Formats: sequence, structure tokens, C-alpha cells
Amino acid sequence: MGKHFSRVILVGLALLLFGLLQGWAQTDVAVSAYGAFNQSTSGAGTVQSPSNQAGFLIEARHIKKPLVGYEATYAYNRANQAYSSFINPPCPIGGSSFCGPTTKTAAIPANAHEFTADWVASLKLANLRPFALAGGGLLVDVPSGGTLTTVSCGQFNPLCHVSTTNAPTNTAIKAVFVYGAGVDWTLLPHLGLRFQYRGNLYKAPALSTAFSSTNSFTQTAEPMVGAFFRF
Repeated sequence: MGKHFSRVILVGLALLLFGLLQGWAQTDVAVSAYGAFNQSTSGAGTVQSPSNQAGFLIEARHIKKPLVGYEATYAYNRANQAYSSFINPPCPIGGSSFCGPTTKTAAIPANAHEFTADWVASLKLANLRPFALAGGGLLVDVPSGGTLTTVSCGQFNPLCHVSTTNAPTNTAIKAVFVYGAGVDWTLLPHLGLRFQYRGNLYKAPALSTAFSSTNSFTQTAEPMVGAFFRF
């Protein structure tokens, strides 16, 4: 009798646990809008200043258990870059009148495409689901033109020569580490709002061959708000 009762208790607990875990499960797709706030970097004589831009994020997410969830994402935003460098080489006596300090600046318009796979941990509290995430992927920066301005000044100021040409560019593909946290707020059985903050850590992209790479790590902060549809 005792053994039978114990088995009934164990089966009941197993069914209860299974039901609770089923309640945790969620599969959804979401679309969010965000602002991309970037950091400037410097190194090897180059200063790189990315502009802050708006973008959007698409997510496909599955939550299986509180600590077992995963998602695939695609994000897009403009990623315009400004570069500058200053060179002041030693000039030989009797050398060229334009041997002196040289300043180069470039404005490179670009598009950023980000693809990631992330691990998601979450809690379920009534109609709220706070979550945290971490993952990685690829950040692809594709330039679309740009101008390069070179100012060369001679030994006898204010003698300077200014030239403007098309900037030589190339696409940059970088590994990116993603971290973040947020909360899902369910408004209807299959529809809700998602508020989150995501941070991207990666090496600054070298989009112009006219400048040395800063070879520095930088971060992009992305506060965002969006909507999700749960299946």
C-alpha cells in the first residue's frame, strides 16, 4: 500500500512538473525598432567615428524551459563611418614645398547587416516574461561610395593643397558578441510587446583602404521596442 501510494505521488509530481514546463514553452516571431548608439575608436594614427542610426530587428525565438531558449535574428541599420588621420613627416632641407603635415578625412556611407544565434533564459510572471540573452554571429558592413579629402600643407604656411576623390572602400565582415535583457508583455493570447536592450561587441570595421585599421574593439548600444506574435 505504501509503495503504491509513493508511486502515485511520484507520478503526480512528474505530471505537475511536465505541466509547468509546458506552461513555460513559447514560440514566437518579433519585429523591433531600435536606435544604434556607437563608440568612436582610434589606433594606428586613425580616428574612426561611426554615426548613430535607427534600425530594425527580426527575431524567431523558442523558449523550451526557464534556462533553455534560443533565437535566430537579423538586424539592419545604416552604419555611416567618418575617418580621419594626421601625418607630419620630417621634411628634408630644400625638399618639396608641399612636404609637411597632411590631413586625410573620409565620409563613408554604409549599411550594416547582422546575423546572430542567441541563448535565452527567462522567467514567466503572470503576463510578463523577463529574459536575458547572450550569443554571437556575423556583422557585415557594406559601404556605398564615399569621398576622401586630402589636405597637404607645405613648409611655407599657409601654402596648402586640397584634393577630393572617391574613397577606396571594401566590405568588412566581423564576428560579433551579443548580450542583452528585456521583458515580454503579453496583451492578447497571441500578441504582446517586447522591450529590450541589446549590446554588440566587435572590432571596428575598416571600410576604407586609405586608412589604417584602428584594430580596436567597440560597442553598439541598442535600446529597442517591438511586438511579438506567439504561435
